[in-house]
Amino acid sequence: MAKTKTTYFCQNCGTQYAKWVGKCNACNEWNTIVEEVIQKEEKRAWKQSSSVKKVTKPLKINEIAINEEDRIDTQNNELNRVLGGGLVRGSMTLLGGEPGIGKSTLILQVSLSIHKKVLYVSGEESQSQIKMRAERLENINTDCLILTETKTQNIFKSIEETLPDLVVIDSIQTLHTDSIEASPGSISQIRETTAELIKFAKETATPVILIGHITKEGTIAGPKILEHMVDVVLQFEGDRNHTYRILRAQKNRFGSTAELGIYEMLGSGLREVENPSEILISEKDETLSGTAIGATLEGMRPLMIEVQALVSTAVYGTPQRSTTGYNTKRLNMILAVLEKRAGFRLGAKDVFLNIAGGISVDDPAIDLAVVASILSSNEDEPIPQDYCFAAEVGLAGEIRPVNRVDQRILEAEKLGFQKIMVSKFNKIPQKKYTIEIVLVSKIEDVYKQLF
Repeated sequence: MAKTKTTYFCQNCGTQYAKWVGKCNACNEWNTIVEEVIQKEEKRAWKQSSSVKKVTKPLKINEIAINEEDRIDTQNNELNRVLGGGLVRGSMTLLGGEPGIGKSTLILQVSLSIHKKVLYVSGEESQSQIKMRAERLENINTDCLILTETKTQNIFKSIEETLPDLVVIDSIQTLHTDSIEASPGSISQIRETTAELIKFAKETATPVILIGHITKEGTIAGPKILEHMVDVVLQFEGDRNHTYRILRAQKNRFGSTAELGIYEMLGSGLREVENPSEILISEKDETLSGTAIGATLEGMRPLMIEVQALVSTAVYGTPQRSTTGYNTKRLNMILAVLEKRAGFRLGAKDVFLNIAGGISVDDPAIDLAVVASILSSNEDEPIPQDYCFAAEVGLAGEIRPVNRVDQRILEAEKLGFQKIMVSKFNKIPQKKYTIEIVLVSKIEDVYKQLF
C-alpha cells in the first residue's frame, strides 16, 4: 500500500500548508489549520467516455465559430430571468443561502415542474421526507428521481443507469469521494467532489445544480475556489420575519448579474412575484407624512418602492442617523446638501430612513424620493399618493438625470401614478404619456412643487 500522504488546510480560506502553523498567512485567522489525509488513487469517479482525448488547437479569434447556448426552460420565470433565459447545457450552478430560507424548496419545485428527467440527489433528507415536501408543493413530475446518497462513485453509477437531463445535488457539503480520505464538508472533499461533478457536466452536457451551505459571515462554506470553479453562483436571501425571498446572481458566465427574482414563501411552496411593486408599496387608508415613492431599476426590471422617513427633534445632544435598506453615508450626504444648499435646519434632528418591503437599494435614482420623504416628515405634510420620483441629487443641490428614465415612467404609468418628478436634464422620449412629467432642476423647485 502507498504511504499515507497528509497535508494541512486552512478551514476558513482553503490555503494549503506543508506543516501545521497557528495563524493562516492568507486570511490572518488563528487556529483554522487542520490536517487532512489526501491518499490519492488512480481510479477517478467519473470515467471519460472515450480513451482517446481530442487535442484542441489554437485558433485565430476571427476564425472561432460562436454557438448559441442551448438552454433548458426551468418553467420558473423568476429563475429563468436570473439565469439569463434558462439552464445552459453542461453548466454548473451553485445556489447558496441561510438555513431554512427555502433553497431545497425552490430547487425541488423546479425539479417537479421542469419537463425533463431529473435526478435529485439528497445527502441531508430521506426519500420519504422529500416525498412529503413534494406533496405539499402539489406538483408531481413523474420523471423526477430521488436518490439519497453521499458517495460520488455511487451517484455516478446511478447517473449511468438513469441518464438524467438534469442533476441536483443537495448539498455539496455532504458529498465525499474515495479519491481522498478527508471527512465530508472539509476543504479538500468539497474541492474534489465539485471537480468530479464539473468533469461529468462538461463531458456529457448535463446541467448540474449544487445547493451550498453558508458560513456565519454569509459566504458559501468551503474554499473560495468553489465559486471560481462553477459557472453560476446564485444567492437566495430574505428575512425570516418577512415572507418574501430575493434571488440574485453573484456570478453568471451566461448572463447578467444585475437581475433579480422575487418569491413569496407560502405553505404550498414559493410563489413567483410577477409585479414586485405590489409588495414594495404598502396599502394605506389615509396619506401620511414622511413617505414617498421612488422608481428604481434592478437589472432590466423597473420597481416602484416606498421610502419612509421620520424626522424628529433630537432628545440627546447628538442627533441619530439610522437607515434600513439604504446606505447611511449617502443619507448623511443628502442631509448635508439639504442643510448647506437648501437651508433646511436638520443638523439638530434625528433622521430615520426605511425602505419598505425589506429590500436593499443601491440605485442613486431614489435620492429624490429620499429628499421628498425627509422634507415631508420635517414639514409634517403628506405627499399626494399619486406622486412618484426618479432622480439623483448632486452635492450642489442640483437634480441630476438618471438612465433609462422611459422605463421608470412607463412603470409608474402602469401602476396608476398621476405625476412623476424627474430632472429637467433628462432626455425624455417624445411619446404620449398619460402620466404628467414634472421637470425640476434644484431642491428648491421640488419644495415649491410639493408644499
